[in-house]
Amino acid sequence: MAILPQTEPTRTWANLIVRLGILMLAVSAVAIIWLSNLYLTQNYSHEKRTEAERELSLYSGRLISELQRVSLVPLLLSRDSKLLADLNTRDFQSTSQRLISFSEEIRVNSITLLERFGRIVASSTRSDLGQNLRDQDFFHDAIRQSNTVFTISDNEKGKRSFYYSRKLESQGKIKGVIVVEVSLDNLFTSWSANGATIMVTNSEGIVVLSTDTDFLNQSLETALLSRPTLTVLERALQATGDWNGTAVDAYIQNQALYRLDTAIPFQGWRLTYLAPFQTIREKVNGVLALEITGLALLMALGFYFLSRRAIRQSFLFKAESEDLRALNDRLSSEITQRERAERNLQVAETSLEQSSKLAALGEMSAAVSHELNQPLAAMRTYLAGAKLLLSRKRPDEALSSFQRIDDLIGRMSTITQQLKSYARKGSEDLIPVDFKASVNASISMMAPQLGAQDVEIDKLLPDAPVMVMADPVRLEQVIVNLLRNALDAMKGQSDRHLQIFLTPGEMATLTIQDNGPGIENLDELFEPFFTTKKPGDGVGLGLAISSSITKDLDGRLFARNVSPRGAAFEFQLPQIEENDIKAAE
Repeated sequence: MAILPQTEPTRTWANLIVRLGILMLAVSAVAIIWLSNLYLTQNYSHEKRTEAERELSLYSGRLISELQRVSLVPLLLSRDSKLLADLNTRDFQSTSQRLISFSEEIRVNSITLLERFGRIVASSTRSDLGQNLRDQDFFHDAIRQSNTVFTISDNEKGKRSFYYSRKLESQGKIKGVIVVEVSLDNLFTSWSANGATIMVTNSEGIVVLSTDTDFLNQSLETALLSRPTLTVLERALQATGDWNGTAVDAYIQNQALYRLDTAIPFQGWRLTYLAPFQTIREKVNGVLALEITGLALLMALGFYFLSRRAIRQSFLFKAESEDLRALNDRLSSEITQRERAERNLQVAETSLEQSSKLAALGEMSAAVSHELNQPLAAMRTYLAGAKLLLSRKRPDEALSSFQRIDDLIGRMSTITQQLKSYARKGSEDLIPVDFKASVNASISMMAPQLGAQDVEIDKLLPDAPVMVMADPVRLEQVIVNLLRNALDAMKGQSDRHLQIFLTPGEMATLTIQDNGPGIENLDELFEPFFTTKKPGDGVGLGLAISSSITKDLDGRLFARNVSPRGAAFEFQLPQIEENDIKAAE
């Protein structure tokens, strides 16, 4: 027989170390990516917020500067002598050209001159000449007030226009109104280039300016909530896309945003700056992509070396497998020979066991003869008494003697049946039997005796069948013997309590526990003709027969005393599975 090199323990430890190394590498990769994402996101988020605060300050200053710059224009134009002269003479041929030059120099959308009844007499937008705007707020508000008036109105395109207007007076009389339209669209158009959403709200919280025109004329909170309902998949993607460790302030079109607010010292206005997280996510993902690529290359390199090692091991396995195949052939031959020897030995042991039983029967014959002679002598006495009673015409008393004779005959039959059962060779024709069903059947057979003695029974059986290989008749014989033994142990007690438990497992265990006085001689309990009963109540073969049947079924039977009083018998048989049942069938 070839002796293989002792490489299995070393190989096992090497494989274990390699697998632990791969696992640690994977865990380390996940930890590095997670920590990197957290650190980079927080760092970039801080930079983004700082940048947003700086831009918010610049945008606020720019907006105030633009409004304040244009607010002086109506005042200066209201004091322009040429405009007052044109209104007095009603000669406006060159007025529009002067307003066009003012508009281009000041960089406003338009400058319009209205006469005192609201008709446009001059404008930097010549197409507006002749229109009457007396119903506009900027006109009648300017007429009523002596200062420059700021007005917001909606134009034909659904956008908001911003006007500064002031009345022109000459010699205490109102001659007209000068209107300057503030140009803020270009300003907000340039702000939208960085991807941020910028909104200006008035004192009532209504959006009056925005880089996104969809939010105009809405309240700020309504604008921030006006986003379509997300599907389950979209919510999942959003949750995985925004795992950045920074709280999201708002959403617009399902995009996570920072929110920064600042007050503008102009008519209670506020400037709201909404910076997207997307730029942060892109930066973080760029760095994470490099990390993942590096880790992937590292793991690929590791797997390459592992594959080379696996190839070398495969050659070793191939050589060892040939040796193992030859060894397996030799072992198969030895196993076959050993199984044959074991079968022969089992047959010899069975024969020897039966011979031992027969030898024991020879030793038992004297005791059995004694046990049978006692009832025979008693029967002879009862029979003589019955004849005498019949001769004296006392049949009722004679029937009582006959009943006693019948009881003695039953006792003799019990003795012979027990003796025959003990002497019988164990059956090899075993079949799958439900242990639970046999227990229930045995309890049913003993029901009259249990009821007659007023025994309280606690029974706990599993719901599912408990299958064992056995002879159903002999299996029930063992259970009945154990139940009868428990009843005999509790005889003469006022309270009789019997517990019956069946526990499934590798060895199915039936426990029958009584509350009798217990057992003094546990070592001799299963010996033939050993009994704790009174003389005449039993011959001591029941437990010996039960023990013999249990051995034939490859089971175990033993007894123990329990506290505070009583004895418990445990009957164990190997439980079989469904596959074993099909094989047996």
